[in-house]
Amino acid sequence: MSRRFFSSESVTEGHPDKICDQISDAILDAIIAKDPEAHVAAETFTTTGMIVCMGETSSKENIDVQKLVREVVCEIGYDDDKKGFNGNTCGIMNAIHEQSADIAMGVNKSLEYKGGEDDEANLRGAGDQGMMFGYACNETPEYMPLATMLAHKMAMRLTEVRKNGTFEYLRPDGKTQVTVEYIDDKPARVDAVVLSTQHSEDISLDQLRRDMIEEVIKKIIPAELLDEETKYYINPTGRFVIGGPMGDTGLTGRKLIVDTYGGAAKHGGGAFSGKDPTKVDRSAAYALRHIAKNVVAAGFAEKCEIQAAYAIGVAKPVSVMVETFGTGKYTNNQIEDAIAKVFDLRPYSIIKNLELQRPIYRKTAAYGHFGRNEAEFTWEKLDKVEELKKAIG
Repeated sequence: MSRRFFSSESVTEGHPDKICDQISDAILDAIIAKDPEAHVAAETFTTTGMIVCMGETSSKENIDVQKLVREVVCEIGYDDDKKGFNGNTCGIMNAIHEQSADIAMGVNKSLEYKGGEDDEANLRGAGDQGMMFGYACNETPEYMPLATMLAHKMAMRLTEVRKNGTFEYLRPDGKTQVTVEYIDDKPARVDAVVLSTQHSEDISLDQLRRDMIEEVIKKIIPAELLDEETKYYINPTGRFVIGGPMGDTGLTGRKLIVDTYGGAAKHGGGAFSGKDPTKVDRSAAYALRHIAKNVVAAGFAEKCEIQAAYAIGVAKPVSVMVETFGTGKYTNNQIEDAIAKVFDLRPYSIIKNLELQRPIYRKTAAYGHFGRNEAEFTWEKLDKVEELKKAIG
């Protein structure tokens, strides 16, 4: 019998880095709602009393960045000076400018494009070079690692009991973490839970810990996974009054592992938030998740990780690799061949097939981009299972 422990974390929407991710994706949504073909790369930085928006766009459409930023921050819950940050009064600097024509040239017309309707899928080249990963496993109904899903659901529950008034002493910033014990590579129990939440001055630590265990942790983690040996660490420093941008700086793209698979799978070189779907950092990662999830659902493997790599301005990926970690019913090469028959990984095809030129991105910017049953998350659909089964022969 082999034993191992694996941990994953999540953060709430009031975490400084996640504030920045949501602002960047809100800017992206606002631009592509007016101009679906726009290229956007939006970055956000925040610190005490200040938010700075930076980046590039090809669009000529005007959006009110300052108004948008204030709306996002207030919706998150930072709407009063008593909470340490106030979206109504914080300073905002907008430094978004026009995209380089050199970059746009290769993206708008790929190296392979020859013209004509028959060559439409080669129209768009990759927005940058780089490698991306997609992953799925059969540990949960969401085809995600168990620790990752539990950490995300706890973070969502923490926000829920704050916003619905169950615990009025809660503030927007918070983090969760779950350690799962595996026996013979199967999840057996939860060994440790960590939860840190920002709170008001007028709540005792004992009360907060009782509330968090009963109304957040035990509402999310199935009772059969908890036992007398499970360890709980609730606000282990003893105090978390100063949080959000007043307690720490925030930056777009600094929670990559929270955004993906909690460390259970590899991550490519780029972040997601603030990037339009011509950037394969984002769109190809979504497409590879779509493929991996359908591969596992088809019964080809218990775990599947897929890597693709691109060159800027080139439509077809320069490489695609499948890894099933010894759980495959077919060889990795056989699965790669089946994928090639069913899926088109050229950027133009990814964008069209997954309907990515829509203002759907702010919703992705907290609680993970994968494993969520949201109508906009087309990459979570199990719509290619039968085609894959036919393709594998």
